[in-house]
Amino acid sequence: MTITKYRPIRGFDQTLVPRSFSNLLDDFFNDVVTSDTGRMFVPSLDVIEDESHYRVHVALPGIKKDEINIDLQDRRLTISGERREENENKNTKYHLVETRYGRFERSVMLPENINQDKIDARFEDGVLKLDIEKKEKQVNKQIKVK
Repeated sequence: MTITKYRPIRGFDQTLVPRSFSNLLDDFFNDVVTSDTGRMFVPSLDVIEDESHYRVHVALPGIKKDEINIDLQDRRLTISGERREENENKNTKYHLVETRYGRFERSVMLPENINQDKIDARFEDGVLKLDIEKKEKQVNKQIKVK
């Protein structure tokens, strides 16, 4: 069996459906643009805010917690690591591979009102969860002149 690139069906048999020159160009440039970056593992990232915290959730299925790097410099939060392919048996034939592997790095700029000393990181069920505490709001004081 030969693995072929998936293309959305334009008809029951693509060879019988006439294709425009524009469609051919679109397919060509999509293949060129996505040939490397389309195969990279890019984890999903969610940033949530409530009254007291910013929460960052990163989907990292198949990665061990000791393979995750978290860095915070000048309010730039960077999460990086590598998702490795487990190819134990060289005689195995793959008929479909949609899983992405490789090095990844995701960065997000955090607001100025974060407390860098109060960041909690947990890894649960393939999701990295960061809780970043906000700084307490500074209240402007009125100063009375005597």
